[in-house]
Amino acid sequence: METDLDSVFKALADPSRRDLLDRLRKDNGLTLGELCQGLDMTRQAVTKHLALLEAANLVVTVKKGREKLHYLNPVPIHDVYMRWVGKFDEGRIQALHNLKQALKEKDNDKT
Repeated sequence: METDLDSVFKALADPSRRDLLDRLRKDNGLTLGELCQGLDMTRQAVTKHLALLEAANLVVTVKKGREKLHYLNPVPIHDVYMRWVGKFDEGRIQALHNLKQALKEKDNDKT
């Protein structure tokens, strides 16, 4: 059974999908035609990649008239960060806090 994070990692594993996410990060709210511009992929291939990104909740779409706009959803990436990367930052943040406290104490000792 695939979890939400599994689908996010699966979606992020492909460089073409990461490129699509980068394009949406740079210019959010693009149509399929706009996303296809300048890519070395067929429209059908882009559509398949977008479907996988939508299934992983990394891309959300909004219909505006006849257009379907694609938006980056950063929440799943933030969830990955909090579970995997953020844990490593906790130690560094605590070390910076300790350093700040030590410098304040040293400064107070001089006066």
